[in-house]
Amino acid sequence: MSSVTLASRTSFAGLALTACVLGAASARSDTAAEAFGRVGDEAVQIYTLNNIHGIEARIMTYGATIVSLRTPDRDGRLQNIVLGFDNVEAYAAGVPYYGATVGRYANRIAHGRFIIDGKNYQLSLNNGPNSLHGGTRGFDKRIWQAEAAGATSHHLVLSYVSEAGEEGYPGTLTAHVSYDLDDNDTLRIEYAATTTSPTVVNLANHAYFNLSGDPGRSILDHTLVLNAERFTPVDATLIPTGELRSVAGTPFDFRRATPIGNRIEADDTQLKLGHGYDHNWVLDNARGRAKLILAAVLTDPGSGRVLEIRTTQPGVQFYSGNFMNGKPPGQGSGYRYRTGLCLETQHFPDSPNQAAFPNTILRPGETYVEKTAWHFATLKPAR
Repeated sequence: MSSVTLASRTSFAGLALTACVLGAASARSDTAAEAFGRVGDEAVQIYTLNNIHGIEARIMTYGATIVSLRTPDRDGRLQNIVLGFDNVEAYAAGVPYYGATVGRYANRIAHGRFIIDGKNYQLSLNNGPNSLHGGTRGFDKRIWQAEAAGATSHHLVLSYVSEAGEEGYPGTLTAHVSYDLDDNDTLRIEYAATTTSPTVVNLANHAYFNLSGDPGRSILDHTLVLNAERFTPVDATLIPTGELRSVAGTPFDFRRATPIGNRIEADDTQLKLGHGYDHNWVLDNARGRAKLILAAVLTDPGSGRVLEIRTTQPGVQFYSGNFMNGKPPGQGSGYRYRTGLCLETQHFPDSPNQAAFPNTILRPGETYVEKTAWHFATLKPAR
């Protein structure tokens, strides 16, 4: 997989957008790490990225996790638009993936099994009969190393070495994730990885968005556009069947801006299997592209916040918070039912076992590179 060139920023589906503009410019400076608690004997650090408009992203070394992301609403009020916690202990207690970098393989692999070059591999199972987001202790539960030279007020690089055999995966994988927040109000996330033996890799960010800035509010009134004509239906354990099904005439058609809650309770077998939306959409023009493509546009009409997502990945997993239960960390999600949603740009679930899906095998001498860009904007005020 080769590097790609960032696409120029454009609006989508006729949305009238204005740039998020707040305050005066401030000088760049190195970002010092702050203590964010401990996991066992290891210290966890947190870094703060910011831009001249007041947008702020806080990222910790545990799980290379986005802990908070403050952006302005249409009136310039800064609020956090991702769900997270104010100490690392809450994450370590078992809270599922909030803001984390997930891997070595994001999403599900059926029965935790795959074959490379005729050799069978068995992963740890942590989601019923399947392996999910790298297994029992995936990348979200590891402490990544921050590169001091790469840590500035707008840029951070984190690295993790996953030893051969970790969670059952072959090959020692050296993974990097970089976060860059520019003054055009875009947070860019770039993944890179190399391996010592053939392996599978699929890295993604698992942020839970609530653009209202109020973590107690439902996300069902957010409107969503997904630039996809097809999705991958699943079986009872949420493993893709292999079909690439048209979204036309189904509750999965988000080609035009649609409130998430409009059809989420429809009498549809796929919605029942996922307890709502928990599916992978096949992004249009995903094969053979040489630049980031527009994958999704998420809007909160109340606050006026808009999130545009571009990516080099072939798919996006839309999860509507169906298993959030409001129980404290260690017992549940920490947030109430459907108060957050995920738009995980990624390769397809179970690709190692689905020959028709885009390839996820990485071999020695190759470099895995994928990019995602989140652009923040606001709707023009109503007249």
